[in-house]
Amino acid sequence: MRQNGHAPDTTSDIARYFNQANLPSQQETLGAIVVEILRAGNTLSRKAICGKLLRRLDQATSTEEENHYQELIGMLFGREG
Repeated sequence: MRQNGHAPDTTSDIARYFNQANLPSQQETLGAIVVEILRAGNTLSRKAICGKLLRRLDQATSTEEENHYQELIGMLFGREG
């Protein structure tokens, strides 16, 4: 059953992303993105997180930063980086 157009397991999906984050900086990045989304009054979803990560990837200023965001995007789609 869907509520508000979102699958009911969205919360567990997002929790799984945080659990997969293997470096504190990954968890910090995901946390900052979640806070940003919620403070903007938007619904927290995989699409919203991915959009924020893609924008940050586009604005990355170093290869290390690009790799960081690419790994997090990979986690959203179940690929280990």
